[in-house]
Amino acid sequence: MTDLTIDLTGHRALVTGGGTGIGKEIALQLARAGADVVITYRSHDGSDVAEEITSLGRRSAAFALDATDSASVDSVVAQAVEVLGGGIDIVVNNAGGLVARVPLVEMTDEHWHAVMDVNLSSAFYVTRAALRDMPDGGRIVTIGSQAGQNGGGAGAVAYAASKSAIEGFTRGLAKELGGRGITVNAIAPGFIGDTPFHATFTPEAGQKAAVAGTPVGRAGRPSDVAAATLFLVSEQASFQTGTLMDVNGGTWFS
Repeated sequence: MTDLTIDLTGHRALVTGGGTGIGKEIALQLARAGADVVITYRSHDGSDVAEEITSLGRRSAAFALDATDSASVDSVVAQAVEVLGGGIDIVVNNAGGLVARVPLVEMTDEHWHAVMDVNLSSAFYVTRAALRDMPDGGRIVTIGSQAGQNGGGAGAVAYAASKSAIEGFTRGLAKELGGRGITVNAIAPGFIGDTPFHATFTPEAGQKAAVAGTPVGRAGRPSDVAAATLFLVSEQASFQTGTLMDVNGGTWFS
């Protein structure tokens, strides 16, 4: 029987957008499994997250980062490698956002590019920088969205397109890196409650409707996405690459 215990002792992880919500929970779960974890943040200061990780006996640091800026990404990844004491072998691309709900006919070029940059270009920049020192057998996980499969809600065309592109990015890179034993996967969360995303962009009535339409009868939790991430970066998932894992309580088929 396969041992399902996940032990990440000795692994070095980078989690973008790790100051709050899903990213915070992922970072903490990785640390609890034994990994040293550096996080980045933009709007939500992640210093407290890094302190909690350090209290577990792991190496950690939190860096402010605009992940849409290529040069800044290169600089912060280099600092993360220094903090962690070697090449990063787990990358979780969690930075992203809706930016705003805008109908396509009213959408400016600036909005379109802003959404693409924060969700897609950021994953490209961070992954490219980390790969320069990533050892064979590494793990890359990018957080997509159910919107990438079903088009999302009103005013979310740009967001849905950017998250759909994550799937192509994941599959192409999985082929490219398979020979090195590096796996590349994505996670598509459905409605995850108790996060800044929905607090900002989804009215209370919309949140209640999302829960009502979920077969398991509750909103998702950041810990649900973190659990999926933990599996995908583990040794048990060494044969799983190029996949998009749905974490949505059954809403995809309901």
